[in-house]
Amino acid sequence: MGHSHDHGESLTGRRLVLSIFLTLAFVAGEAIAGYFAHSLALLSDAGHNFADALALVISWYGIWIARKPSTRKRTFGYHRVGILAALVNAVSLVVIALLIFWEAIGRLRNPQPVYSTPMIVVALIAIAMNTIISLWIRGDAAYDLNVRSAYMHMIGDAISAAGVVVAGLVVAFGGGSVADPVVSILIGLLILWSSWGILQESMNVLLEAIPKGMNMDLVEQSIAGIAGVLAVHDLHVWTIGSGIIACSCHITVGEQSIRSGQNVLHAVTDELEHRFRISHSTIQVEVEGCDPNDMYCIARATKRNAELRHRH
Repeated sequence: MGHSHDHGESLTGRRLVLSIFLTLAFVAGEAIAGYFAHSLALLSDAGHNFADALALVISWYGIWIARKPSTRKRTFGYHRVGILAALVNAVSLVVIALLIFWEAIGRLRNPQPVYSTPMIVVALIAIAMNTIISLWIRGDAAYDLNVRSAYMHMIGDAISAAGVVVAGLVVAFGGGSVADPVVSILIGLLILWSSWGILQESMNVLLEAIPKGMNMDLVEQSIAGIAGVLAVHDLHVWTIGSGIIACSCHITVGEQSIRSGQNVLHAVTDELEHRFRISHSTIQVEVEGCDPNDMYCIARATKRNAELRHRH
């Protein structure tokens, strides 16, 4: 299982590296074409593509460092680096969108002539490139927030490139150069929309909110419904990194042997893992009527149970 996971991460890393070089090469060509075509939409898309390249670099780094083993200082390892990478990617998208808005408003006030042919040709190439890269990393985006942030970059840029094509066609058929900054504003709005979900989810992970789609009432009811569990309290569920969910809680049980208490504990951890995909559980068992801080509580309960069995 671990070997397969490492192999998948290695394959994803290689795909990201190839995507980085492909994107950077295209950015250079698109920026040059946008400069000579006087197209803000094309330059905006080049900026978005450059952000894509940075997003891919950050995602690759997040995957690489997350594979490093845990240490005595970082006992959970480096899984949160991927979440930080997703957050940086989302913030970079917001900054790019604001810069596009600023420049587009200036173009609306002072329109400039735009050459449509380079816009259309380069944007069509951008659509093809971003679609190919999106297909490369789509599978990993389903379970890795870090890769999903890069994936959203690529999807957003493919759509924005389609907007550049539309603007180029409007200009080509005499619709006026104002279409260029208008499409740029639409691209900026698209960028903001695509970044919001990643920004919100990464912040939730860093703030240790419950995982997306997790129902805490259902988790508590499931634990309380296990045979031998009398009560549940101090329940916490959070995400350590992409695909790694943790839980801590206190459960109250009746006076019983240590072996019986262990059976209840195993039943709780199995329920959490199989029903809620919680792979890391820390559960404190408390005996009803005993002081939870009394280390001899279970021992006394065990002795009492033995005496009762002897009498019968």
